[in-house]
Amino acid sequence: MSSTVAEGGNQAGDKLAQDRAKLVLILRQAGVRDPRVLKAMERTPREMFVPEGFRRHAYDDTALPIDLGQTISQPLIVAMMTEALEVHDRAKVLEVGTGSGYQAMVLSLLCRRVYTIERIRDLLKQAEARFKALDRHNITTRHGDGYKGWPEQAPFECIMVTAAAPEIPQALIDQLAPGGRLVIPVGMDPVSQRLLKLVKHEDGTITTSELGGVRFVPLLEGTQ
Repeated sequence: MSSTVAEGGNQAGDKLAQDRAKLVLILRQAGVRDPRVLKAMERTPREMFVPEGFRRHAYDDTALPIDLGQTISQPLIVAMMTEALEVHDRAKVLEVGTGSGYQAMVLSLLCRRVYTIERIRDLLKQAEARFKALDRHNITTRHGDGYKGWPEQAPFECIMVTAAAPEIPQALIDQLAPGGRLVIPVGMDPVSQRLLKLVKHEDGTITTSELGGVRFVPLLEGTQ
């Protein structure tokens, strides 16, 4: 019996490894080039971040529902946003919108520390349990209003927002370090949302570029 159980576990593990490898191939074919980002995507067990009923779809390149009306983003969008952020291994990163914790997990494999904020307490508790189970010690969490950022830990070399705002919150721009990058979806109509990348230059000037159309849940003020 123990041998059969072990074989079943090995087969399941092999299948997950194959699914992750296939997903990385899809990401590469879609234009993701940074080998560090691709490796982080392959190392992140997405099946741990989706509800039980959706685990067979964990490595499909699609967004999936999670609790409380939220979603876990499409892997391609996660990879593209991470690549655009240009994360390096000494960076201090702020993530606004922890959600399932999937994006924070990917970022944590690429940088020194991730500070992640979630406005919904129950979602944050679930994400914290996943980080603990995965033994990630470089992710710091906060239950709070993402519009306000995390001023006590600023400045940040990289800021990622995983919900769509009507405009880029000034507090996040202020908390971005000189030379830093901010990636954020903007627009309240899901049909017309655009993914923007903001770069704060050493002299304080700002350059903004558009990375394409996206569809995210709205960034809301306050907490619950």
